[in-house]
Amino acid sequence: MQVIRLQALSDNYIFLLHDSQQNIASVVDPAEAEPVLTKLAELKADLVAIFNTHHHNDHVGGNKGLIKHFPNLTVYGGAKDQGRIPGQKVFLREGDRFQFAHHTAEVLFVPGHTRAHIAYYFPPVTSTEPGELFCGDTLFAGGCGRLFEGTPTQMVESLSKLRSLPDHTRVWCAHEYTLKNLQFALTVDSDNTELQRRYEQVKNSRSRQEPTVPSLLGVEKLTNPFLRWEQPSLHLLTKTSDPVQTFARLRGMKDRF
Repeated sequence: MQVIRLQALSDNYIFLLHDSQQNIASVVDPAEAEPVLTKLAELKADLVAIFNTHHHNDHVGGNKGLIKHFPNLTVYGGAKDQGRIPGQKVFLREGDRFQFAHHTAEVLFVPGHTRAHIAYYFPPVTSTEPGELFCGDTLFAGGCGRLFEGTPTQMVESLSKLRSLPDHTRVWCAHEYTLKNLQFALTVDSDNTELQRRYEQVKNSRSRQEPTVPSLLGVEKLTNPFLRWEQPSLHLLTKTSDPVQTFARLRGMKDRF
């Protein structure tokens, strides 16, 4: 299963999953139809599925256009997003599994950014391969999503699920926010040498207009403050040792950054 990253809108990423053996594809969070259709034409592949993580238009905006070209495709999304995702036919819950390209997708219910958000995790088939996590706007490279419909408690529980995955999991988040996320991270975790090193690498990459997605979950655990609510230095900064309050106060600081 090849993962092809497509750019859309101003800073969105769409992920096309290509099964070269059957020459079929699925797509994660198509913000727009056009980049997907262009790539499918290049591959001469048929689109069989859309995997939506949540209902925001910059994640489902391309659904109708893709369904128009591929009327038999299947649209997957969270059960609690029923009525909010165009063309949705499959309503997924925590622990559901399905197959694509001889890989098994595991569904994680990760509310917080929205009340119905889900993530798709493809465990590695062999020990030498990475896992693939498509997490929408729950976890970003260096950050996390805003809380529009959920609570800090929900988001900490959701991020804990993602944090528990293996370090070599590739994190395919839906936006190129990494540089600004790390700029904020340095204001709250300035003594973190791994973070300092990552910031310089990302700054150099973005100066060359290179994408920073996917990231590795192991790197996120070392450098992303929204996965580090147990760190004493962050407790000192936020004036609390409670995990949810630590997270909530960090998120509030980021909202004002």
